[in-house]
Amino acid sequence: MLDDKTVLVTGASRGVGWATARACAEAGAKVIIHFNVNQDTALDLAKEVGAAGCIAADLSEPGAADRLWLQARTMAGGRIDSLVNNAGIYRATPLGDAGAWTSGWAEQFQVNVLAACELMRNAINDWGKAGGGAIVNIASRAAYRGDGPDHAGYAASKGALVAAAKTLARAHAPDNVLIYTLTPGWIETDMAPHRVEARARAVAEIPLGRVAQPQEIAAMTAFLLSGQCASATGSVIDINGASFMR
Repeated sequence: MLDDKTVLVTGASRGVGWATARACAEAGAKVIIHFNVNQDTALDLAKEVGAAGCIAADLSEPGAADRLWLQARTMAGGRIDSLVNNAGIYRATPLGDAGAWTSGWAEQFQVNVLAACELMRNAINDWGKAGGGAIVNIASRAAYRGDGPDHAGYAASKGALVAAAKTLARAHAPDNVLIYTLTPGWIETDMAPHRVEARARAVAEIPLGRVAQPQEIAAMTAFLLSGQCASATGSVIDINGASFMR
């Protein structure tokens, strides 16, 4: 499905990114793994899937996304075919704490929006006259539903990513640049609620009766990257067990 394709997956040392890198490799892709922390896990995964590269980069640093793309492109031999913007952070931005509010909004917009969009910009510039490529962005149902009272900054950052992806998809479809966005609800990762009461509340609002598994997000991502449904470019796809439908 992804034979002879090179895929850059950000935030691939755990959770959805880890599962996505595995799924893409199993589909035949050459995977380049990005990580910020969890170096040992990232290196183990790179060895397991025979990755084309493994790159450390802190996307909260301005300019890091541009440097990541250039390094990944070099590792790929000059051509990256697909990008998965999975790296993201979840910070509290409580109204009553001015410091946390300001730093949380800034950091989340840097990582969740600016870095992701800088990677898309690099990809589109490379692909515009070179046959196109595919991008999958991992956003959140919070982009549409909103999030908890202390996480307005997170919801806003994911909403911004959705809007940017739609805009770029419309603009660059003529060059066969395909851009999709997934908006999961709770996923079985470190970000999911683990306290008994919080877990019960989270599951209670999901008609399917459970949180999503990382492999479900990974499977959808690999399919979209395959180009088998190019007409879906620009789409935002909900994966949340019917807990929020638009």
